[in-house]
Amino acid sequence: MTTEITPIATDAPSSDLLGLPISTVERETGLGKDTLRVWEKRYGFPVPSRDAAGDRLYSTEQVQQLKLIRRLLDGGLRPGKVVGLSTRELQALLADNGTATASYLSKTNSMDRSVDGAVEELLATIGSHDPQALRHALGTAQMRMGLAPFVTELVAPLTIAVGEAWAQGRFEVFEEHLYTDVLTGVLRQAIASLTPPPVLQGPTVLLTTLPQELHGLGLLMAEALLVLEGCTCVSLGTQTPVTDIAQAAQAHRADIVALSFSNVHKASAVRTSLRELRALLPAATALWVGGSCHALHQMPLAGVSTVQQLSSLQPLVAQWRHAH
Repeated sequence: MTTEITPIATDAPSSDLLGLPISTVERETGLGKDTLRVWEKRYGFPVPSRDAAGDRLYSTEQVQQLKLIRRLLDGGLRPGKVVGLSTRELQALLADNGTATASYLSKTNSMDRSVDGAVEELLATIGSHDPQALRHALGTAQMRMGLAPFVTELVAPLTIAVGEAWAQGRFEVFEEHLYTDVLTGVLRQAIASLTPPPVLQGPTVLLTTLPQELHGLGLLMAEALLVLEGCTCVSLGTQTPVTDIAQAAQAHRADIVALSFSNVHKASAVRTSLRELRALLPAATALWVGGSCHALHQMPLAGVSTVQQLSSLQPLVAQWRHAH
């Protein structure tokens, strides 16, 4: 004789139905809590529900829209132009603006056919969900091409293409994360395998980003090229407060502080942070900045050198050595 087990009913809705709390949305999208609240009041989006305690909860659809919006902000668009648009409208804008979003990483603005074919093959490998195959393909390309051409001629356009594929709905977030993780490992291994120069020439370069800046691939690519030039690199990763950057520069006796920016920050905030950091650093410590943030190129700041593209790093290092 069998006994039928009757499931116990529950009135508690699942977390998927309730939505995500604002802290999780901040972590998922890179958009600050204050930003989300301001947009809610100013633009009427996002429109969160509330839990029993009155805390905001965001639906999966709204979180997806916020991720698309973050992409467009990184590409230089203003919140007033994109906040509140539908998912389809946001994806259309991303398709139009995707190439420009990260063009600063490229050595040139166009790819030859061989590079284009290699990029397509790597995109297919990413889509196959095989980390080992992707790691092997990237590692083989790095050894075949050499580190500098690998970074400027393949990784830069591939990173752009991955972002475009995500914007077009061809890739999910986890696939982009897979690419970032595998590429980070390949670049780190390549950097570690480089033989240090017999005589240290300098400079010592401290690399990081400011708080709220989560993008670290550009920083790692810059590190690879700087190490190739014989620089001593100290990487703090991302999201380091201004005062901590200054303290680290002093502790490591850095000759140069190098920062990477996307368009996640407002132009006024970028300029304010750079002025503050410049004032905290010794006059002899150079401050280099690069990335897709338009504010970096619109108004030069005294004591701050703007790196237009990765290929500009070699002459900048040569210029520093000539001066010292």
